[in-house]
Amino acid sequence: MEALEYPRRSEKVVETVLIGGILTLLSVLLVPIVFLAGYLLRVLDRTAHGDEEPPVFDDWGDLGMDGLKALAVAIVYGLIPAVVVGTLVLISGLGFAGGESLAAIGVLGLLLSFLVGVVLTLAVAYLTPAALANVAEHRTVGAGFDLAELKPVWTSATYATGWLWALAVIFVGVVAAAVVGMVPILGQIAGAFVGFYAGVAAYSIIGRTWGELHPIETRERPVERGQPEI
Repeated sequence: MEALEYPRRSEKVVETVLIGGILTLLSVLLVPIVFLAGYLLRVLDRTAHGDEEPPVFDDWGDLGMDGLKALAVAIVYGLIPAVVVGTLVLISGLGFAGGESLAAIGVLGLLLSFLVGVVLTLAVAYLTPAALANVAEHRTVGAGFDLAELKPVWTSATYATGWLWALAVIFVGVVAAAVVGMVPILGQIAGAFVGFYAGVAAYSIIGRTWGELHPIETRERPVERGQPEI
């Protein structure tokens, strides 16, 4: 698959994967996630504009700002299933508190909460990559919620197909990481690097898909880093 070759096209592939893997290992500290998100946003930006050379980790200040924008959008989308499921669980709890006569309602409520949670989580996983691609294009958090621009993308067969291919790459990465992770300590460390590689490959698919739906000749290049945004 072409996407799996994408991360290797950089002249600094070893350095990039090394840094990305280390940041993935340290992601429990939260701050590294900001830079990983910023890097993936750069992947979206480049591939959407037809640049097939992967970005490198540089300009860390700008990378961090990009990452904060990406995380802000991702967190808002992620809150949707959390709030809905939390509300349903709370209502179910009230059923259990009502005694045996309402216990069945409580059980059904918990089952409904689980099913709704699965559906909404998948929906958010589908919507968020396109939202981030729009953030990469316009360099603003608000672009991640521009429904007028995003809705045609979300409902297109092109995006659906690209998203499924990206999901397949992530799945392959998860399986590969799980296999190498069976080796104590060293396997778990290697799994972080495999996960980073798969994430970059998957987001390159989303970037190309976004570029296909938004041809370069019909839009302007994003605001250059360091220039003021409106």
